[in-house]
Amino acid sequence: MHSLTHLQIKPSMAMSLPFFFFFFFFSFCVPSSSSSSSSSFSLPVLSPITKDHQTNQYSLSLCLKTPLKPSKLLLDLGGSFSWVDCYKHYVSSTYHHIPCNSSLCTLLSLNSCAHCYRAPSPTCANDTCATTLHNSVTGKSIFHSALVDAAALPTTDGRNPGRLALLANFAFACSTTDLLKGLAKGVTGSAGLGWSDLSLPVQFIAGLSLPRVFALCLSGSPSAPGVGFYGSAGPYHFLPEIDLSKKLIYTPLLVNPYGTALDSNHGRPSDEYFIGVTALKVNGHAVDLNPALLTVDLNGNGGTKISTVAPYTVLESSIYEALTHAFIAESAGLNLTVHYPVKPFRVCFPADDVMETTVGPAVPTVDLVMQSDDVFWRIFGRNSMVRILEEGVDVWCLGFVDGGVRPRTSIVIGGHQMEDNLLQFDLGLKRLGFSSSVLVHHTMCANFNFTSNKNLK
Repeated sequence: MHSLTHLQIKPSMAMSLPFFFFFFFFSFCVPSSSSSSSSSFSLPVLSPITKDHQTNQYSLSLCLKTPLKPSKLLLDLGGSFSWVDCYKHYVSSTYHHIPCNSSLCTLLSLNSCAHCYRAPSPTCANDTCATTLHNSVTGKSIFHSALVDAAALPTTDGRNPGRLALLANFAFACSTTDLLKGLAKGVTGSAGLGWSDLSLPVQFIAGLSLPRVFALCLSGSPSAPGVGFYGSAGPYHFLPEIDLSKKLIYTPLLVNPYGTALDSNHGRPSDEYFIGVTALKVNGHAVDLNPALLTVDLNGNGGTKISTVAPYTVLESSIYEALTHAFIAESAGLNLTVHYPVKPFRVCFPADDVMETTVGPAVPTVDLVMQSDDVFWRIFGRNSMVRILEEGVDVWCLGFVDGGVRPRTSIVIGGHQMEDNLLQFDLGLKRLGFSSSVLVHHTMCANFNFTSNKNLK
């Protein structure tokens, strides 16, 4: 299904990456003599990002507790803060509850308080801060207490050895085990990366006095991870010696004045990341659609946001119909005839009819146009198409789905469209840097060298 993923990796490299990552995952939480909580970091703080191909969910790895242990958390780009299952083997010598009426509690929950009548534990304490937390995959919510504990992430830019960055007071919500239902195997919580003072990136950025910027490079490889960078605008070195921070085009990050249904913002602006898509093009030709759907109205409806929880880009029905119509018309010029649909997709072509290139299946390009015609996110076949192999069926399907009439957001850019694209979220300058497919530059998101970290030596 993802055969193209391996085109840019030499055989020896492809064989070694999984082993090194396995070793890295279980060793990067071991503090070295150079580990530090100081602010003198010249290399990016980072985390490995893996994809679960059963659920199409992405997760990142974080060191948590004392002693530090690796924790695998759902990657929720729009999440306001992180939460962790505290009922399942949460043992740490440094955790403490957050007092009610504290400034930290105000950020979390507008000073909600929890009370408990059992023995004190990570899940039980009186007069402590509590908040509403969400499973953004299933939509389930619970109200529970919050904690502060030690957390850490390694540092390296993919070229120079780094160290372990320690954060003594990482704030997160404490969940029950039931909230994990619907998440990938091995995941113990959710990492919120939203536009919030308590998001994972911002807490590390503030605690270590780093620039207010982070970047994501999602990998679709079943064997090698992608990477998240926190507190650095670059360089980001990928094999073979390519700095992807120099390949970015920028567009403003926009603020939705109202939180969506999964936000706990209580009427405050959304912590999700919106961008100003003004048009769609297929093979350079504009798609006929209602431009009003592309702007966020006074009630927070419409516009375009980016989501790591949506597996594929979701389009409002009229936009979906217009895009698929244009895509089918342009595909006819490549002698591609629509095959019967395979859910959740409607536009599919027999795989034998589709040629493959270094940027994926040879199909029409899809452009997300931003503030001007020369600022666009180009989606090649690697990110527009999904290979379906099941019950004798072998097809390439257009990897966009119909979101129905009047969805909360008109365009939700999903994970598949983000894979092997570098996205940089500059919170200080309020802009998004995007690379389009890094396959064009003869690399991929799985080509980051985590083994530069000193803890592996």
